[in-house]
Amino acid sequence: MTIRERILSVFQGQNPDCVPFILDLSHWYYHHFNLPWDLTMPYDEPDTGLLDIHRKFGAGFYIPILSIGWTAKYHSDVEYLVYKEDFEGTPSIIWEYRTRFGSIKRRRIWEQKSYSWPIYQWGVKTENDLKILQYALTSRVFYPCFESYNHWRNAVGDIGVVYMPFGYSAMGQLLNAWMGVEKTIYASFDIEDTVREFVESVNENNLKAVDLLCDSPAEIIMMGDNFSSDIQPPSFFNKWSRQFYVEAIKRFHVAGKKIAVHIDGKLKNSIRMISETGADCGDAITPTPAGDLTPDECRYQAGDNFILSGGVAPGLWYKSIDIDQFKTAVINWLDLKNRNVRIMAAAGDQVPPGAEEERIKQMKSIVEEYGKF
Repeated sequence: MTIRERILSVFQGQNPDCVPFILDLSHWYYHHFNLPWDLTMPYDEPDTGLLDIHRKFGAGFYIPILSIGWTAKYHSDVEYLVYKEDFEGTPSIIWEYRTRFGSIKRRRIWEQKSYSWPIYQWGVKTENDLKILQYALTSRVFYPCFESYNHWRNAVGDIGVVYMPFGYSAMGQLLNAWMGVEKTIYASFDIEDTVREFVESVNENNLKAVDLLCDSPAEIIMMGDNFSSDIQPPSFFNKWSRQFYVEAIKRFHVAGKKIAVHIDGKLKNSIRMISETGADCGDAITPTPAGDLTPDECRYQAGDNFILSGGVAPGLWYKSIDIDQFKTAVINWLDLKNRNVRIMAAAGDQVPPGAEEERIKQMKSIVEEYGKF
């Protein structure tokens, strides 16, 4: 079977010949070859260099860089700007909304050591800022760019399945992009009614994007708010986001789509919480030694019908860690195939910058030896 066939078999609940081996190599690839990582531009065309790396390592491809396949525009009285600016001698990127009610902006700065753009300045600091963000996000009108998705799918071919990224829910926008965890949690108590109005109206707008992607050529949609149960425990998720996820997933399922949800933090309660929304797969699952659940505990939380995709913690990819620890982690994860077919061998989130190239090659060999059904 091809990698593509293996992935689709798992999503259909059918036995592949071998556990699918898939990786997100984008961060490793850009760092390894010292390539620019530009968050201001769309990646509408396939990155042939990145796909060549996947072919070299025999690692399935599944997640494109940033969003592809759709775009958002805004009402005429909302100006959305994304631009670069030198900030204290360091490259930075600013995202800004200008409206008749005021303006907000957030800033990321370049960090060479981690080869990433951490958030330096949050955009929402006051209740009025939140209302500005609400006005901007609820003015979005979504348009298809399915041609760009098809370009990626055709370029990937049989070495994977291109998941279509959906983006954040309303609460995900606050936690991860515009407000930050601490201020969002405080706001959910201090200005609860304003936060609720924001969440309900922005998620209503998000459902228009869901309806658009229901008509897309994508077979699998990637959702998620970087879930971690220490940030969004079930009590918080059920209050603020569960209704949206259940409705979105229901609509996608009616349209014949499968849903993967990004769970890249604490797993206890997160896996069960997301599986109970009706989602098909948890992506970026990181078990012990870095995560808080063993592979068997992950399966217990997931139940029998939820796909677990992940397995290798970021730290295990480095040469400083004994290779036997890496091998043991992969083999322990692959043992889950003895329970059912709903398992994929991947990284716990991404293969990190500086990961040992030999370990990427070794993982393929381990999966081929221990992952056969």
